[in-house]
Amino acid sequence: MKILRTTYLSLGSNQGAKLKILQEAINLIAEKIGTISKISSVYKTASWGFKSDDFYNICIVLSTNLNPEDLLSTIHKIEASLGRTPNLSSEYKARTIDIDILLFDDEIIFSKDLNVPHKEMLNRKFVLIPLAEIAPNVLHPIKKQRIKLLVKDCKDTNEIEKTTLKLIRPIPISEKYNYIAIEGNIGAGKTTLVNMIAEDFNAKKVLERFADNPFLPKFYKDNERYAFPLEMSFLADRYQQLTDDLAQFDLFKNFIVSDYYIFKSLIFAQVTLQKEEYFLYRKMFDIMYKEITKPDLYIYLYQNTPRLLENIKNRGRDYEQNIASEYLDKIHNGYNTFIKTEKKLNTLIIDVSDKDFLKNPEDYAAILKTINNCDY
Repeated sequence: MKILRTTYLSLGSNQGAKLKILQEAINLIAEKIGTISKISSVYKTASWGFKSDDFYNICIVLSTNLNPEDLLSTIHKIEASLGRTPNLSSEYKARTIDIDILLFDDEIIFSKDLNVPHKEMLNRKFVLIPLAEIAPNVLHPIKKQRIKLLVKDCKDTNEIEKTTLKLIRPIPISEKYNYIAIEGNIGAGKTTLVNMIAEDFNAKKVLERFADNPFLPKFYKDNERYAFPLEMSFLADRYQQLTDDLAQFDLFKNFIVSDYYIFKSLIFAQVTLQKEEYFLYRKMFDIMYKEITKPDLYIYLYQNTPRLLENIKNRGRDYEQNIASEYLDKIHNGYNTFIKTEKKLNTLIIDVSDKDFLKNPEDYAAILKTINNCDY
């Protein structure tokens, strides 16, 4: 699990569509930095240190796994994407967006590029007042006083007006879902994605125990002989694992994410079993399926067959190396039929054929954004 740190940011804008820019900044911070837990009211103030249009100012609190240097670098990229140009002089200027790090946990940082706590925050009511609104009892790590008391001591005489304007807090995956199931064909990357999400969002992961199944290597050598015992053992194991893990609420985890769903058993059984075997299998499946908790979101990772074969080859499991492309096509068709006919699941299909979400952070971020923007 990655360590999450609490940081407090100040945001201001006095150019362009100020409220819209603040909302865009909030959305980008949630997407690229961390989970925002609170947003202050929007305050209107005169420009500070120079003459220009009035500012809209807010403060936010969020948790992030970025270190202070990476946090600052990401903030600068967000500012640039929203139209802020570098200020090469020491004078204050109007700007589309200004994002400052006020506090980073209770750390004290003095470096060439970053001072935390922010060196001017105690002199600015447009920072202290919105900060006191969302974090009144937080201690300033140098002054050792609560923010709400530091407001009273502030010498800033500029007027600050609390507006009725509203900004929307992005809801993170950890608050939106209690249980996500991620599925896909053999080699689609579902387990990799589950591990990454569990790591980044402190989720309890439920991983299929396929490596422990003694019938799997035998099945790949002799399909007809070992298909039925393989599918029955998988069904029993998946049912037992999901029943146990989904019933055990973990107080220290935000939600559950699994790399399979029980319906996977039926899809593979349709491909591997003979007609009479499948008829018997379906009876057992229907009994178990009624008892399984349904996911809040069912994700199907689609990979084209050439990419699947490449992934299977690269991960190097001996018993998988002879899997035929026709077999993978049949599995995909089975999932496709299931997705079209199963109306009780909130299903999201994500095409990852041209993505490498393990090595490319932008691909991973795009997947998370797709999941988070899902309307279910």
